[in-house]
Amino acid sequence: MKPSDDDLDALLKRLHLANARRIWPKLVERAEKEEWSYRDFLALLVAEEIAQRQQTRLGRLSRWASFPFLKTIDDFDFTLQSTVRLALLGSALSPDFVTEGRCLILLGKPGRGKTHLAVALAYRAIQNGFDAFFTTAAELIDDLSAAFREGRLAEALTTYTHPATLVVDEVGYLTYGTDAANMLFHVVNERHRRKRSMIFTTNKPPAAWGKVLHDEDLAQAIVDRVLERGRLLTLDGPSMRTRHLGLDEVTPAASNHDTDNLARISGIARPEFPEPPRRNSSGSQGRLRCRSTTPSWLSTQTYMVRACRSIPQ
Repeated sequence: MKPSDDDLDALLKRLHLANARRIWPKLVERAEKEEWSYRDFLALLVAEEIAQRQQTRLGRLSRWASFPFLKTIDDFDFTLQSTVRLALLGSALSPDFVTEGRCLILLGKPGRGKTHLAVALAYRAIQNGFDAFFTTAAELIDDLSAAFREGRLAEALTTYTHPATLVVDEVGYLTYGTDAANMLFHVVNERHRRKRSMIFTTNKPPAAWGKVLHDEDLAQAIVDRVLERGRLLTLDGPSMRTRHLGLDEVTPAASNHDTDNLARISGIARPEFPEPPRRNSSGSQGRLRCRSTTPSWLSTQTYMVRACRSIPQ
């Protein structure tokens, strides 16, 4: 006895094949019209189901990751970078980056694309079959500090130690409490022990993290664990936020301003309208001679004034 359409629908529902249950009637019509074989029909039905499940999974894990925005590696403009190329990120884009617990520190000034790149790498980890979580350093430290005061630090730590890939954004941008290094060390040490990957973005070199986190020793221990299986990448180039304004380029106005600053002595600016050279009775300009004078009460290494006077010809 052949099952009816209702029976087939119920069987697909029981197998939790939601997408196959939705598309099979149209696929049957297309298969009959194009004279597909049974194998071709079944292969396409299964492929559509897997593709839908993959898309659903990506959406669910991306929402759970709490990305501030969704960017991919294809969206990143490497032409603006002189130190970072796509080839350098090859290992970070592979499943091995997660399975081997590798880490990255992305260093650069604001607007260089550090967060964009970190989100893109974490999203690639999701595409490779893993989960990821995004947080800022300030949010992580504040959350764990509050949990410690309430006696639930172990419970709160799982949010940051469980995901396969953790992104900690903006290390060094804000002022943290005195327990900042202690809270961050709990996370880094546990993830390092379990070989789970981490990505940090920062505008401070790792050597300066001790001042940022208020503990030189713990900061050194954090950086040591991150870079044992990780790399430090520096992003340069113009700010992607203000690139249209050309603020990272040297303009003539800026050059003139710098020249004026170099011409200042003891804070006194050079005159806006300099006095013209004197003329002798014949109307010709005087010949300008300069000599160096050094006061007897100062050494030549610390003081030198260019004294000029106009001597008529």
